[in-house]
Parts: sequence; structure tokens; C-alpha cells
Amino acid sequence: MRICRFHVVGHKTHLRPPFATVRRTNAKDSANAFGVERDPVDFKLRIMRVLAVDASLRNTGVAIVDANNGKPRSVYFGTIHNASALRSSSCLVAIRDRLAELIREHEPDCCALESVIYVQSHKTAILLGAARGAAILAAAENGLPVFEYSPRRIKQSTVGRGSAEKNQVAFMVRALLGLTETPGPDAADALAIGLTHLRSQEVASLGVPGAKQI
Repeated sequence: MRICRFHVVGHKTHLRPPFATVRRTNAKDSANAFGVERDPVDFKLRIMRVLAVDASLRNTGVAIVDANNGKPRSVYFGTIHNASALRSSSCLVAIRDRLAELIREHEPDCCALESVIYVQSHKTAILLGAARGAAILAAAENGLPVFEYSPRRIKQSTVGRGSAEKNQVAFMVRALLGLTETPGPDAADALAIGLTHLRSQEVASLGVPGAKQI
């Protein structure tokens, strides 16, 4: 048995080209979130929709974030809950199927995930890798390019500190996206991944190394 819960926090953008576009605007600030000096002309993403996934066997955080003309907007965020009684193989099917549903419904341009983290337990590492594989499969089957970011880079981009705690990440994504409630830890991590990808695409226009595509 699979239980899925998603929370709507925005509106779907119906008319948009299926690619990311960049707009030049005058910028008063001279540094971006990565501490890179900007020219007097700033690059901001006009249109990009990201499916962001914080993969886990039992609780996979999911978010859909729009670039929204340089002002990121959350469309959906939530968690795919898989009951403890559900076999691991069935959990992977549930993750893949739910992500495929979201991709068909919201038509994201790309998918972003957290890269493999160091864990002491081999069993935990295998389960996390399997959950990531289910997410990557769902994205690849639907023709989405898939990117990954290290946990430290996600925290640095969102909070400004690579060793930030989960509650700090949740607080910052609520502030950055103007949410009316603080998302749960898994959904908050997914939102942070989405924000990190949007910022990575902006600074890539300035010649800064971007995300790793897998």
C-alpha cells in the first residue's frame, strides 16, 4: 500500500516555451550568492521549471519550482511516503510512478537531485542509491536532463553555510519562496535543491562552473 501526500502552494504556468530563457537586467548588487563579482549587467532566468527530488526509500521529498523571471516560485512541494510494511522493491515502483505522474502533470524542463552522500552503513547506502535510481529513471524516461548537487553546495546556496542544519534550510526556503508555512524536512530539502539549480543556471551564464549532469 502506498500513501502519497502533496501540498499545492502556487499556480501552474500554462503558457511557456519548453526551455529556459535568460533575461538581462540592470543589477545594483555586485555579487551573487556564490560570491562571484557581477558585471553591471545581471543575468536572470525568465523561464525554467525544475523537478527537484530528495530521494529516500520511505520519505522522498519532491518540489516543483519555477524561475519566475528571477523570482523563484514554488508550484508544488510534498513527500512521497512509503509505509514501513511495503517491500523495498514496491517502494521504488511507487517513487518512480509518482514522479512520472508529476512530470506529466507539470511538464518540468529538467530534474535536479542531491548527489550521493557518505554514510557509514552499506545497507543505507544501497537503499539511498536505489531510491535515487528510481527518481533518475522517472526523469530519463520522460526525456528530462538530470543534474546533481552535493549536500554542502545545496546548503551553501540556500543558507549561506555548508554545514547548516535541516531546520535552518526549512526556514530559509520558506523565506526565499514566500511560503505561508514551513515545509517538512524532506520537502524543504527538495525545495532547496530546486533553488540551487536555478541559481546554478544563472551563474553558469557568467562563466561559473554549473551543475554536473548525469
